[in-house]
Amino acid sequence: MIGYFDAFSGMSGDMTIGALVDAGAPFPDLVRGLDSLHTGASFRLERVKRKGIAASKFHVDFQPQRQHRHLHHILAMIDKANLPAPAKQSATAAFQILGEAEAEVHGISLENVHFHEVGAVDSICDIVGACLAIHLLGIESVYCSPMNVGSGTVNTEHGVLPVPTPATARLLIGKPVYSSGPATELVTPTGAALAVSLSKAFGPMPPMEIAATGYGAGDKDFPIQANVLRFTRGRASKAIEATAVAVLEANIDDCSAQVLGYAMERLLAAGALDVTLQPLQMKKNRPGTLLRVIATPESQENLANLIFKETPTLGLRILRADRRVQAREIVEVQTEFGCVRMKVTGDTYAPEYEDCRLLAESSGIPLRQIIAEANAEYLRNR
Repeated sequence: MIGYFDAFSGMSGDMTIGALVDAGAPFPDLVRGLDSLHTGASFRLERVKRKGIAASKFHVDFQPQRQHRHLHHILAMIDKANLPAPAKQSATAAFQILGEAEAEVHGISLENVHFHEVGAVDSICDIVGACLAIHLLGIESVYCSPMNVGSGTVNTEHGVLPVPTPATARLLIGKPVYSSGPATELVTPTGAALAVSLSKAFGPMPPMEIAATGYGAGDKDFPIQANVLRFTRGRASKAIEATAVAVLEANIDDCSAQVLGYAMERLLAAGALDVTLQPLQMKKNRPGTLLRVIATPESQENLANLIFKETPTLGLRILRADRRVQAREIVEVQTEFGCVRMKVTGDTYAPEYEDCRLLAESSGIPLRQIIAEANAEYLRNR
């Protein structure tokens, strides 16, 4: 069972719990777990609409507390609560990365971090409740969309801060984000901590057979977009893999073939998914080359720096694209020349080139013969 957060209007702790309960997490079991934290808070669920979408609004009711909590106080509360071990581990991890972000932003040690908004009762319950709800739904892997962080400023106990707040921005380093819609905070530190700690990857919805969807409502009702977080759960599908990629392109007209070939080798070794070189006719009738690199969003900046280092280009384009990859399995076949891995997708199969190349070099047999023998051996044993 897998789940996907669609944060097109941001993500906060209460939105997360609302979406998870709306998608089927049993609210009475959730309340029992939260009661074991002994915060003195009570919990309720309200049905609301945001731009015509029915959603669940999660409320934490408690007497305001002015005390500040250190990380060890919160972790002790979680440890003593009557919660399943996986939920405790997830909540602990979320608060740990949140504390590290706050410590770095304020330039202090982790032990000296005072949790203000984050340490309030409602935020403790939001993080623990979200982790418990994931467990109650039986979700094994969580994925998240690129996050709409909002824009503008927000009032905090530290004064007026830019959106995303420093802690949120620190938490989302290396994650795909954008800003759209109203000039307000859309992703809170609590929401960012949950997204980062729970999610296996960020990008398009993974292939799944949908079992249920749920919508968690935010506090505000925006005039131009539904202020909800959507959670979709279902069984993982092996039909097709869907991923987000970055496409890096540069038109180069003053570079030797040797340098471009070396750059291609360096880019592939650095983690590029694919690198191609395509001849171009450029301005002033100069022959040139289009360098195109397909990369994961996480490796985008590293590969961009490598392009600048290894080629004379002064600029490049970075495009976002969705990638569809057919599910494949690796099957080993034993030929008379040695073992060859076969890449199999449905009725399509192909031997791994590197395996065939190494066997050809070591045996002196022509490469085409190794490839033919691997294909024949696979068909004999299929």
